[in-house]
Amino acid sequence: MTAPRFDILGIGNAIVDVLSRTDDDFLVSEGLHKGSMNLIDTDRAEYLYAKMGPTIEASGGSAGNTIFGIASLGGHPAYFGKVADDQLGKTFTHDMRSLGAHFESTPLLGGAPTARSMILISPDGERTMNTYLGACVELSEEDIDADVVANAGITYMEGYLWDKEGAKNAFRKAAKIAHEAGRQVSITLSDSFCVDRFRDEFLELMKSGQVDIVFANEPEIKALYQTADRATALNALREDTKLSAVTLGEEGSIAISHNETHHVKACTIRELVDTTGAGDLYAAGFLFGLSQSMELEKCATLGNFCASEVIQHIGPRPEHDMKSAAIQAGLL
Repeated sequence: MTAPRFDILGIGNAIVDVLSRTDDDFLVSEGLHKGSMNLIDTDRAEYLYAKMGPTIEASGGSAGNTIFGIASLGGHPAYFGKVADDQLGKTFTHDMRSLGAHFESTPLLGGAPTARSMILISPDGERTMNTYLGACVELSEEDIDADVVANAGITYMEGYLWDKEGAKNAFRKAAKIAHEAGRQVSITLSDSFCVDRFRDEFLELMKSGQVDIVFANEPEIKALYQTADRATALNALREDTKLSAVTLGEEGSIAISHNETHHVKACTIRELVDTTGAGDLYAAGFLFGLSQSMELEKCATLGNFCASEVIQHIGPRPEHDMKSAAIQAGLL
């Protein structure tokens, strides 16, 4: 098997994030469940935007954030995602290419506009997302470049994509190509509400071997196995996947394979500002570590390190050169 041209290929919803600080009273008044991800239509998107305070706009999307983090660590990533032929779509494309990622997905013409997510940040740093999916849900099998998939060490998909049949077929096609080329396939479960909608399908992906690596947080694995007990969920995850990485907030993270378990403590931070992108950047560190053949414990440590950087400022992507920071911390 030849060496991969790309360390990681991300497949995800191409979204521009619109971030704003708020308070818990606003969430209650708008009927929003704190920490959730809500799918909204155009009217709701315009309504929330009008009600939000000052905003920061940044190209985002879960897998897109992960790809950004991998590039910042010095990796060579690629990305598949659907944007419209509009200003936000051009912004997203510029941002992705400027960081060195291979991004050649054909933009949607004459359809819905580029997706955007209104992210409300509470005083405790928790984020509540309200997402208008727009063009990004039009990702299909036609957007899967077989040559790119076959030349990516690990293909990584976000669970949020599982809302549309075209995207499901696209991921299954990519997984088949990746495995035929001797590569690995991974997925992040994305959100406990997403897990509730697609529990059986996610479990089928894992148990059938279409997915080799699973990323999740504690609420997501408990939702997946319908249990309130962490140990029960972790034991089930060990049986169903070759490799899993579970984030535990202040407790750090756990990396699990059939034969190994590594509980790695969280990094010390100065201040928790915004949890947006924490799981995405954790995946970036972990996946980059895997692509560099690091031991599982070090992959989890690098994941924790990347997550700790992004939660100390507003926005889902690192503000510093992660490669230099990781070298200084003795992780690279």
